Amino acid sequence: MKKVNILITALLLSSTHVMAKSSVHWGYEGDIAAHNWSRLSSDYELCGKGKNQSPINITGAVKTELEPLRFNYTSALSDIINNGHTVQVNIKKGSNVLIEQNSFELKQFHFHSPSENKINGKSFPLEGHFVHADKNGKLLVVAVMFKKGIKNKAITQLWKSMPEKSGDKNVLDLKISAKDLLPDNKAYYRFNGSLTTPPCTEGVRWLVLKKPVTISEEQVAVFKNSLQHSNNRPLQELNARIILN
Repeated sequence: MKKVNILITALLLSSTHVMAKSSVHWGYEGDIAAHNWSRLSSDYELCGKGKNQSPINITGAVKTELEPLRFNYTSALSDIINNGHTVQVNIKKGSNVLIEQNSFELKQFHFHSPSENKINGKSFPLEGHFVHADKNGKLLVVAVMFKKGIKNKAITQLWKSMPEKSGDKNVLDLKISAKDLLPDNKAYYRFNGSLTTPPCTEGVRWLVLKKPVTISEEQVAVFKNSLQHSNNRPLQELNARIILN
């Protein structure tokens, strides 16, 4: 049980509550950037030694019959946090995704710019990670790519409430839900991976939706300005993993 709790806590590390407990500072620039994460703490050694690390370049996927995803994103958004590493939206209880008769509860979603994963070598200006956990603490991340195009209506609403300073949090009272950020077509790639931030814990199920949604250049700029730096971990080796399509 202790191991499960550590795993869930690690994935939800973007909340200010968990961040306050961390004694080892990490980031995306300088001596605390991704290439040094494994040296910052023994707790982060998987960031350097792991064999199933994320993100990856999604290429050479094996064609198979993946089960359709059933998204039940019905609960309201709770609050939005700028923790200096990302901008995260926490979700009230009641939303989940069903796959293979298993229910994974949506805990939060957050963003990376530019995208962490690539699809056939292509990078996107923004990637959203929808973080889920089942009743046993097993983790699942649904990733959504954002391509440049028309303004994203849901993002417009979120960015109005985005905290400008690291550590700030704003309560949300919006008439949108997490499902408003998903594309109509829910086809996806599937692979095993890890957290993309320290401690880089492995055993995370990754589902990357194939179809991107649009976002304007201005909206991407607003996100980047809120952090003052890029927040994408470099690509990791695929090693012996198989990507399913």
